[in-house]
Amino acid sequence: MTTSTDDLALASDFRPATYDDWRKLVDGVLKGAPFEKLVGKTYDGLKIDPIYRRATNASPLAGRAAAAPWRILQRVDHPDAAQANAQALQDLENGATGLEFEFAGGPGARGFGLADVSKKTLARACGGIHLDAGIMIALNPVIGRENAGETFADMVEARKLDPAKLDLHFNYQALSTMAVRGAAAIAWPNYEKSFGQVVNGLIKRGFKGPFVLADGRPVHDAGGSEVQELAFTLALGLAYLRMLEGAGIDLDAARAGISFRLTADADQFLTMAKFRALRLLWARVEQACGLTPKPIFVNAQTAWRMLTQRDPNVNMLRATIATFAAGLGGANAITVLPHTLALGLPDDFARRIARNTQLVLLDESNLAKVSDPAAGAGGIETLTSQLCEAAWTLFQEIEKAGGVFAALERGLLQNKVAATRSLRETNVAKRRDVLTGASEFPDLREAVPAVLDVKPSAPVSVADAKVKFDALAPIRLAEPFEALRDKSDAALKAHGARPKIFLANLGTAADFTARATFAKSFFETGGIEAIDSEGFADAAVLAAAFKASGATMACICSSDKVYAVSAAEAARALQGAGARHIYLAGRPADQEASLRAAGIGEFVFAGGDALATLREAYRRMEQT
Repeated sequence: MTTSTDDLALASDFRPATYDDWRKLVDGVLKGAPFEKLVGKTYDGLKIDPIYRRATNASPLAGRAAAAPWRILQRVDHPDAAQANAQALQDLENGATGLEFEFAGGPGARGFGLADVSKKTLARACGGIHLDAGIMIALNPVIGRENAGETFADMVEARKLDPAKLDLHFNYQALSTMAVRGAAAIAWPNYEKSFGQVVNGLIKRGFKGPFVLADGRPVHDAGGSEVQELAFTLALGLAYLRMLEGAGIDLDAARAGISFRLTADADQFLTMAKFRALRLLWARVEQACGLTPKPIFVNAQTAWRMLTQRDPNVNMLRATIATFAAGLGGANAITVLPHTLALGLPDDFARRIARNTQLVLLDESNLAKVSDPAAGAGGIETLTSQLCEAAWTLFQEIEKAGGVFAALERGLLQNKVAATRSLRETNVAKRRDVLTGASEFPDLREAVPAVLDVKPSAPVSVADAKVKFDALAPIRLAEPFEALRDKSDAALKAHGARPKIFLANLGTAADFTARATFAKSFFETGGIEAIDSEGFADAAVLAAAFKASGATMACICSSDKVYAVSAAEAARALQGAGARHIYLAGRPADQEASLRAAGIGEFVFAGGDALATLREAYRRMEQT
């Protein structure tokens, strides 16, 4: 007699674990410490508990069709149309299911993009591409230049293609562009009418859209929070809905003409919750307009601000997590920024990795097989709900200010984003927010990957703009540390050696290894090469080793027990050997006064302002 595995009740002898059971285990580990010690907070102040109850009565959110994969978009951003075309064809032949055309001067072009939007350029860039073969084409027209959308529409008609059968997203994003530039040629109310007429004209020519893109990237790029990005995106969507209705387009058709874009970053759970929240928020807008909610099209793009120039291969991992989160969060299309984009225009290898990141997650990991897998998960459902409530409140504030353009003119959005960015930059400087390879675990001997020899385009001038306000300028969080590494590279090139610091390790390996490892990573994130050493017990031997190292600074590394006995003597020996500045790895506690009296000038420890310490180290070296 055989038994089916379906008949085996493997867990029948175990009672279900409850929330209270888990809390007892947690409390046992905490040993009397408050549970709140484990509660984290987002940059919006939303609480993240370590454990959650299962969410009851939760339903999957309507997004992609059941088991349908998201669209794999690849950027077409080479300034030369022929080169752009060759890259696009290679992408489509190797798994991409859509193309995203960037144009020079666009808010997300990152310094590259097709150099012009003439019919000749677009025809060349699209040579051999079957626009009606089921692929998605996303255009990102640039305001203040020729109309790429209309030029592309002319090309479609010249090819005698049925526009209604194309998956063509025009992605006009005037308000996002204005936000990034901090300027507008004319005020939005004066721009709305002509903008609406452009969309109406495309509709009359038979194109089905979507035509405008509510693009939340400017807020994320500028260092903003999830709530700020959601509220901005929601306000953009409503502004465009009003614009299209004002152009005489039926409200139901107008909402179908809008798509959305959010940024996906390496925070997996917040990214998933953010994408889910947008659908709920927009459904609330639709209901307020008297419409029955319908699924919206949500684009995702991996984050610019998380890219690093140093150890850029780590960007592949960041992009993988971001794509994973956006895919599970229900994104309809995803664009992965190649891992070398912060260094220049990516080559074929970087483009291949960006493409294959998505293909592995879709075809090998089968992420699209389950619709909204986060539904019912207590943590994600709670985060989704919290984001919705906070974003709706900020959205209402934007509306009370007169809408998104008025809020930009008044600086309402920029001030909130700036405050969040400042806090984020502080946490990066103190290495609370870790950037692997840049602010932690650097490799001073890393190989620089190849990028194409193409110069970035000049920024769009806003000198003649009639309306100006503070821009939501994009940042990369690693830039301050990268600037110090650039100084180190310049010293290596000019003098044949990097700035150095001697690690004065005291006692045995068991005494100093932990803090020596910390100190090495600490100083080398700023490009200051750490000269390691064996443990010293004799101050004279330590002084001789320091002199032989060629360094001008030293960092004493050991345990608190050894510090109490030997740190002061070691500091005096190092000072006598010519050390211009002496650090100690760890907090001084009650020994600070005596250690400073012995010649120790600064203490480096986890949570300290690493960036400020490193900048000051360079200042001291430049004075010698």
